[in-house]
Amino acid sequence: MAGSLGGRRAPGGSAARSSRPVGFAQVTPNLGENLGREGLLALLSEDDARVENSAFSGLELAGVSANGASFGNVVFRGCTFERANLSGCTFTDVVFSGCRFVGCDMGRSWLNRCDFRSCSAPGLTFLKGRLTGVSMTDSQMGYCDLSEATVDRLFARETNLLEANVYGTRLRHVTLERCDLSRATVFRASLSGIDLSTCEIAGVRVSSDFHELRGATVSPEQAVQLAGLLGVKVAGDEDW
Repeated sequence: MAGSLGGRRAPGGSAARSSRPVGFAQVTPNLGENLGREGLLALLSEDDARVENSAFSGLELAGVSANGASFGNVVFRGCTFERANLSGCTFTDVVFSGCRFVGCDMGRSWLNRCDFRSCSAPGLTFLKGRLTGVSMTDSQMGYCDLSEATVDRLFARETNLLEANVYGTRLRHVTLERCDLSRATVFRASLSGIDLSTCEIAGVRVSSDFHELRGATVSPEQAVQLAGLLGVKVAGDEDW
């Protein structure tokens, strides 16, 4: 039987983390729009296409398949991807800013130094993908699927990860600040070394022995809730 942990975002100083901008993508400053929509679609129709050194603004791409393309030094601004098949692609030094993803698939892709900034991507799947240096800031990533992915260097700030699936995911060097992880599924994934103290983790789904949470940092309030789930009473706590 699985356990679930309730908790509210830690108040006061513990939630007031640095507001410094964080990103991994190393994109050419003031990158121009060197490839238009038709040129992009023509490239994506080819096998093993390379999309490089261009910015794109306001594109609406529906039902597009990228056919395992490689993207490098690319910026997407205010673009909409609807039912786009981006699986098996390689994204290196790519920024998605103010973009919208609807029913899209990035499964089995490699995202290397990629930033999602103020994006809406509910249900976006990274199933069995590889994420090395990915940031998510002020984004809607609820119901995203990271199951069986390999994640090394992930930074998420003020991002909705409601009911995210992290089943069997290998996590290293993960930083979470003021994120909503309510009812996220983390079976067979270790949260050791991850600071959850500023995040909402109500109803997070873990194994009955809570081993996925061993080594994680939680707030005092979250610790009391966790103790309650384990059947431990905290002396002096008026709720007991």
